[in-house]
Formats: sequence, C-alpha cells, structure tokens
Amino acid sequence: MELYPLKVFLTVATERSFSRAGEKLLRTQPAISIAIQRLESDLKEKLIDRSGRELLLTDAGRVVLEYARRFQNLESDLENALRELKDNYAGRLSVGANESTSLYLIQHIEQYRRLFPKVKVQVRRSDASKIPSQLLDGELELGVISYDPGDDRVVSQVIYTDRLAFVISPQHRFANRGEVSISELDMETFIAHNVLSPYREYVLREFQRHKVPLNMDVEMPTIETIRRLVQDNEGVAFLPRMCVEQEIRQDLLREIRINELHAERKIRLVYPARRALSHAAKAFLEVVKKGNNEAQSAQESA
Repeated sequence: MELYPLKVFLTVATERSFSRAGEKLLRTQPAISIAIQRLESDLKEKLIDRSGRELLLTDAGRVVLEYARRFQNLESDLENALRELKDNYAGRLSVGANESTSLYLIQHIEQYRRLFPKVKVQVRRSDASKIPSQLLDGELELGVISYDPGDDRVVSQVIYTDRLAFVISPQHRFANRGEVSISELDMETFIAHNVLSPYREYVLREFQRHKVPLNMDVEMPTIETIRRLVQDNEGVAFLPRMCVEQEIRQDLLREIRINELHAERKIRLVYPARRALSHAAKAFLEVVKKGNNEAQSAQESA
C-alpha cells in the first residue's frame, strides 16, 4: 500500500470535503477521488459513506483515520531526525500543554531559544487528560500537565510547584482583609473555568465537606476572561497563582488566603519512557533541569 493515498484520505477526513482537500493538496477533485478509491480497493473496505450530503466516515474509515494520523506523525519524526543528522539540535520540538500549564514553559522556552535558535518550537494546545495517550501514540514528544499520570510508560518530572489562589477585585468587600474563612464565601459568585481538573474537584469537595454552598453562576472558557470579570468585580475566582502574579503586583487583583484551603499544583514535564527522544527534546530536558536546579539553589541561599 502506498502512503500517498493515506495522506489524501487524512486531508479529506480533516477538511470533510473532497474539493477543499484538493485545494490544500494542489490536486483536482477527480484526482482526490481516484486516490481514495485506490486506498479503498487496496484495503478492501469502504472508508467514506457517500450516500448523504455530508461526508461521513464508516467504521473502517475511522480506524484508518487514526492510523493515517500516526503515519503522518512518523513522517514528521523521520524528517526531523534527518535534519538533526545534518545539523545537531536543529529540527522541531513539539510540546503539548493546556492554557494554564503553557505559562510554566515560558522561561524555559526563552532560555532554550537562546541556546538552540535553529529548533522550531511548537506548543500545541491539548486537553491535559489526553496528553499521556498523545505521547504514547507519537502525536507529541513532550507534554506539560498538573497531575501525576500514574503510568509506568510515561516519565514525569516536576518543573514548578504552584498553588491555587483565591482572587478578588480591589473593590470587593474583602479587599482589605488578609484572610477569610470558607464559611464566609457562601454568598459569593464564583467565576469558574469550565475545564475539568483535579483542582476544580478539590475545591468542590472542600466546599461540600464544610457544607458551604459554592455558587458557580458563571463559567468561562479561558483564564483571561475569568481575570477580566474578577477585575470588574463581577465575581471571585480560584486561579493558578502564576496566572495572576502580574495582576496582583499591579493591584488589579487581590489575593486573599482561605484558612481551610491549601491546594498546591505540581507542574510536570512528561515524556514517553520507552521511546528515544530527539536531540531537540533531550536538550530541552537539560535546559529545564538546569533551570530548576538554579531556582532551587537561589531559594536555599535566600
């Protein structure tokens, strides 16, 4: 079986259109159709249901799509490996992270780019719960998550220890207090992040344990929108401390300690245990390790 028809099929499935796939691959629509027919003939399976107006994959088509994606990743890895043979520490570094965990990469990426400017760094926005499986499937080389994956096939290295911060507007009634009790929060409107995480579950569990209502009347898709609403005194929120450090320094937000809540966030860099990493990825691990050692030494001498 040739790989080109697989590439055509992947493009058709992604674009959900023969014509758009043709435009992307610079091929005519008949050429795209012929490539799909050849692939179906080779596999002796129908991959696309052509009976309706909308392009739908058959069960076999969904299986083939998964493997087509893996072939694409392998092709990219091959190209990257060949570039590295020609020029050590050149090529591509692919890291998966969600909105908040990507912030913990910034200082390491800045240092890495100074040392290895030829490497193309790609941070892909990923669902944290899916990153370990994406690493094992070869879709990502490295990942950043805020929980222990608990999988022997994945190595995890703590790169930062953060905590959840309870933040309010400087106009809020608690603004001049250093700490409050969880029982005082029963009338507050919480601006929640509508992404499941262990820390969301922790907050829910603690409010339930203390029998305090948690009024999550507003849910937002990004940390930035949550910050803005809290700054405008539309509610209060729990957010990773690193995500609000600048706003707290500028007095756009106030952090208030809650006596009953102490939630640390250990940010972990993860990678496959049984797959060889590229030179670019190995170099990034070294940069992270060195940065952490220097930060630890600075804390101990302070």
